[in-house]
Amino acid sequence: MFKTYFMDVITQHFFDFKGRATRKQFWLFTLFNLIFLVILTALGTMSGSVGTLFRTLYYIYSLVLLLPSLGLTVRRLHDINFRGWWVLLVFIPVVGPLTLLVFYILPSKEPNRF
Repeated sequence: MFKTYFMDVITQHFFDFKGRATRKQFWLFTLFNLIFLVILTALGTMSGSVGTLFRTLYYIYSLVLLLPSLGLTVRRLHDINFRGWWVLLVFIPVVGPLTLLVFYILPSKEPNRF
């Protein structure tokens, strides 16, 4: 499950903004990503050089997964028959992220232009 829904997004779809991503693929990737971020955040609260190391790893991890996460989000929007530009709703405070959350929950649309 980890390999199929997390590692494949990173290795095979690192800079892929075309195609579609199912709800399952999107939410399992998000779950695994959230688990790693929580672990790195918890370890980053340690004092001294160990905490600094994990805070640095947190920032590196976040930067490395920025493009795969964005690509997955665009492909998820394609799966519900929306253009990827809808991801820019995230910049509208409160309403934008809530609207995107509703979009992420919607089932796939068939037929689909993507």
